[in-house]
Amino acid sequence: SGAASSFQLFLSLCVSFCLTETVMDTRTATAELGWISFPANGWEEVSGYDENLNTIRTYQVCNVFEPSQNNWLLTTYIDRRAAQRIYVEIRFTVRDCASIPSVLGSCKETFNLYYLETDRTVSDGIKGVEYWANAPFLKVDTIAADESFSQVDFGGRLMKVNTEVRSFGPLSKGRGFHLAFQDLGACMSLLAVRVFYKKCPSIVQNFAFFPETLTGAESTSLVIARGSCIPNAEEVDVPIKLYCNGDGEWMVPIGSCSCKAGYEPDNGNVCRACPQGTFKSFQGPGLCQQCPPNSRSTIEAATLCGCRNGYYRGDMDKPEDLCVPSAPRNVVSVVNQTSVMLEWHPPRDTGHRDDLSYNLLCRRCHSNERRACQPCDDSVVFVPGKQALKETRVEISKLRAHTSYTFDIQAVNGVSNKSPYPAQQLSINITTNQAAPSVVPIMHQVSSTSRSFSLSWPPPEQPNGIILDYEIRYYDKSSVLNSSMVLSETPNVVLEGLRPGTGYVVQVRARTVAGYGAYSKEMLFQTLTDELGQQLSLIAGSLVGGVCIVSLVAIAIICTSLSEGHSSPGVKIYIDPFTYEDPNEAVREFAKEIDPSCVKIEEVIGSGEFGEVYKGRLKPVGKKEIPVAIKTLKVGYSERQRRDFLSEASIMGQFDQPNIIRLEGVVTKSRPTMIITEFMENGALDSFLRQNDGQFPVIQLVGMLRGIASGMRYLAEMSYVHRDLAARNILVNSNLVCKVSDFGLSRYLEEDTSDPTYTSSLGGKIPVRWTAPEAIAYRKFTSASDVWSYGIVTWEVMSYGERPYWDMSNQDVINAIEQDFRLPAPMDCPVVLHQLMLDCWQKDRNARPKFPDIVSMLDKMIRNPASLKAGTNNMVPGPSHHPLLDRGAPDLSRVSSVEDWLAALKMTQYRDSFLGSGFTSLPLITQITAEDLQRIGVSLAGHQKKILTSVQLMRHQADDQSPTESQTFIRRGTNRTKRQTKKVLKDETHEQAC
Repeated sequence: SGAASSFQLFLSLCVSFCLTETVMDTRTATAELGWISFPANGWEEVSGYDENLNTIRTYQVCNVFEPSQNNWLLTTYIDRRAAQRIYVEIRFTVRDCASIPSVLGSCKETFNLYYLETDRTVSDGIKGVEYWANAPFLKVDTIAADESFSQVDFGGRLMKVNTEVRSFGPLSKGRGFHLAFQDLGACMSLLAVRVFYKKCPSIVQNFAFFPETLTGAESTSLVIARGSCIPNAEEVDVPIKLYCNGDGEWMVPIGSCSCKAGYEPDNGNVCRACPQGTFKSFQGPGLCQQCPPNSRSTIEAATLCGCRNGYYRGDMDKPEDLCVPSAPRNVVSVVNQTSVMLEWHPPRDTGHRDDLSYNLLCRRCHSNERRACQPCDDSVVFVPGKQALKETRVEISKLRAHTSYTFDIQAVNGVSNKSPYPAQQLSINITTNQAAPSVVPIMHQVSSTSRSFSLSWPPPEQPNGIILDYEIRYYDKSSVLNSSMVLSETPNVVLEGLRPGTGYVVQVRARTVAGYGAYSKEMLFQTLTDELGQQLSLIAGSLVGGVCIVSLVAIAIICTSLSEGHSSPGVKIYIDPFTYEDPNEAVREFAKEIDPSCVKIEEVIGSGEFGEVYKGRLKPVGKKEIPVAIKTLKVGYSERQRRDFLSEASIMGQFDQPNIIRLEGVVTKSRPTMIITEFMENGALDSFLRQNDGQFPVIQLVGMLRGIASGMRYLAEMSYVHRDLAARNILVNSNLVCKVSDFGLSRYLEEDTSDPTYTSSLGGKIPVRWTAPEAIAYRKFTSASDVWSYGIVTWEVMSYGERPYWDMSNQDVINAIEQDFRLPAPMDCPVVLHQLMLDCWQKDRNARPKFPDIVSMLDKMIRNPASLKAGTNNMVPGPSHHPLLDRGAPDLSRVSSVEDWLAALKMTQYRDSFLGSGFTSLPLITQITAEDLQRIGVSLAGHQKKILTSVQLMRHQADDQSPTESQTFIRRGTNRTKRQTKKVLKDETHEQAC
C-alpha cells in the first residue's frame, strides 16, 4: 500500500509540474504519413510493428551498398502554437555496419535532424536536387544510436529500439515549422516521432491563481507569470508572481494572498465564509472562531461578533475579547520623564459583585497601531503592583525614554474567567520623555601602579539615548571632602597622579543630551606601594630596551610605507574589495559566513536593487537570538551582480563603530545569498523625521547629528569616502541612535539606474542635491565632499526630512550652487547650526571643517544648550564668515534707510516704487518677498535675485548684533522666503537659457 501511494503521489506531481503539449505524434497515425522524401529511392514509408506488436507507420532507409548517400525526409507542416522552444522525441533502430557483409566504407550509424521555420506548408512539387542542396534548414543535432542491432529475430521484430530527445529554439519567424531527417548512408528505421513543447500548468498557490504558462525560448529561461488572488482573498505581498522554468516547473514564488477577514482557508485553494455563530477579524491563514460568550453573529463571513443586550466591548478591545458588564472609567496619566502615574474611576457596572480588582497590561509600541506593540520589558516596575490591585492608582517606572506605551486597565472579579462576567478593560496611550541614563552597575580595575590605576565599566542598562561622556569622581578615602573629577568619552579611564599605597573611592555617572544620571555606588581601589611599584618599574625598564629596538624597526618600516604613499602607522585603513583579483576572497576575509539554519526570515520590509529586504532573527549556536535585517539576492543573477551585491558586505565587514551599521555576516554557500545586518527598528532617518515632525527638542536632534558625525569621523580616519551620505542612508534604532549605512554608491557610478535621485555626470550617477560642486564637475570625491553632504544631512534633520532644494530640478540646483546660493535655515533652526551648514558648504573644499572638528563643535553645543536657542548667536569656534560676504557684497549693517540700501545696491531707480508701496523702513524691507517685488515693478529676475540676496545678508548681519525686537522679527521671517528664493532662481535659470 505504501508503494502504491508513493506512485500515486508521483503521478500527481507529474500532472502538476511535468505538463507537455504534443503537436505531432506518428504513433497515433492510422493512415499514411505522407512525408516528402528525396530522392525517390531514399526513405520509404512502410507499415510495421513496434516492440509491443502494435501497428505503426515507419520510414526506413538502407542504401548502404551505394556510395555518397544523401537522403532527405521532410515532415508535414507543424503548428508550434506560440511555443518558443520545441522538443522532438525520436524512436528508431540502426543496424550495426559491422553486421552487414560486403558493405562499403560509407556505411553510417547516425543521421542528422534539421528544422525549417515557415508560415506555410512546403509543397512537394519543387523538390529537386538544387532545393535540397540549398534549403535553409537549421541543424539541430547529429543523432547516434546508443544500441544497434545485427540481425532480425524469428518474429520479424527489430530489436534494440533507441529513444532520443532533442530541443531547438527560439522560434519566432513563423507560425510553424517542418522537421527534416538526413541520411548519409545508414540502415535504419524511424519507428515514431513525437513533437511537443513544455508548459507550466495552471495552479493555485499561496491563495493566488497562476494561468497556464509556456516555457521560454531557452532551457535556462525563466518566464514570469503574474498571479491574481482567488475569490475572497486579498494581497499580502506584491507583486504576486511565479517563475516558469525551462522544464515546465514553477519556482521562486514571490508575494502571496491570504483569506480576508470573515473567510478561512479550505485545503489551501478556497476561502470559505465563516458560518453563523463564528467570526474571523483579520486577514490571514487563521480559522474562524466561535463567538465569545455574550456575543453572536447572525450572518456569514462575519468579522465581528456583536455583544448581546446588556454586555459591552471597549473601543480599544480586540474582536476576540469577551463582552463584559463595564470597564474602568476616566483614566488620567501624569508622565514624568520615564515614569508615569495612572489613576482611574471604578466601573459603573461591577457585575453585581463586591470582589472587584484590577490588572494592568503594559505594551511598548513602535507606532499607533496595536499590532506594532509588544509586551513591556521585565525591568518595568509597578507600584504597588500590576495584578489584583484594590486601589485605582499605580505608579510605573523604569520605562524607556521617548517611547510610546499602551496600558490596559482590566476590571476583574472572582468569576472573570467564566461567563457571564469576563474581564473588561480601558486602554490609554502615553509617550515618555527624555531621561538621564540609568546607574552604571559596576566598575572593574584593569591595572594598577603606585601612582595610577586603570578602570573600566559596562554602559548603563538603560542609556535612554546616546552616551556623550562619563564623569568620574574620586577621592582619597581618608579625605572625603577633597574630591577630583575627570571626563571620559569611553567606558574606561586611567586615574593618574595618585599617592602610593592609598585607597581611593571612585564613582562614575553617564551623560546624555538629557543630562547626567545618578552616580554609581562607591567602590574602593588601591594603588601599589612604592616598593612594588619600583619592582614593576624595573620590569618595565627592561622591556623598554626591547621595545626601543622594535620601535626603530617599526619606524623604518613606517617611513618606507609613507614614502610609498601609505597612511600613518596604527590606523586601520579601508581596503577596496574590488582590488582583489577574486572578489570572493574579500568576502571571506571581511565577512563572517553564517549557517542558514541560524537565520529565520519573518516578513518583507522593503526591496533593494538586488532583491527583497526582510526582517528576521539570527540565533547563533550558543548565543542569544537577536533581530536582524536580511538583504537577499534575487534569482537569476549574473556573476557581476553577485559580486556587486557582496561587495557591500566586504565593505561593512571592515567597520566596527557604534554609529556604523553592524554586519552580522553573510550566507554565500546556499541560496538565497544573504547579507545580514543589525536591525534598526525606526528605519531610514528621513522618513522617521517626517513621521515625527516637530516631536523632538533641538538638543535631541543635535545628539542624533553628533552620532552621524562620529560615524563619518571613523570612516574618514579609515580613508573611506562614502559618496552617498544622505538622511535616507542613515538608519535609526529604537534608542534613536543614528548609524551610517548603504555603502554601495560605487556601483551607481558605473551602471545605469532609474532612480531620479542620481543624475548622469561624466558618465556616472551622482546624487546631485547632496554632492559637493567639485564631485559633480570633476568626480573628485574626498572626505571634504562627504562634509558637504553632511551639511545637507544637517539641513534635512533640522527641517524634519524636507527634500533639499524642494522641487527644483537637478540642473537648477547645480546652477544655483555655482551662483553661490545656499539653503536657508529651516524653521526654528538655531543660528549656530545653520552656520555649521554654511561652513560645510564652502566652495573651497580646503576651507570646510573636518569631521573631528564637527564632532567637537557639536559636543560644545550640547554642553552649552543656550547656544541652541533659535534666536541666539552664541557661536562655536570655527569658520564664521557668511558665503555671501565672500563675493564682496556691501556691508549692509551700516545702512540706515531704504534710500541708503538701494544706493548700496545701485538700484535707486526703484526708490519711489518701494516707498510708494509702503516699504518705508529696513525692518519692513527684510520681510519682502518675490511676489512683493513683482507687484511694485521689479520684473527683472536678476534684480529680484540681487534684492532678495541682500535681504538674506541683512538678516545674517542682524544676527551678529544684539537681538532687538525688530531683529528677532527678521530672524523669524527667514524661512518665509525659501519658496520665493527657489522661484527666483528657477525664473533666472529660464531667462539665461532664453
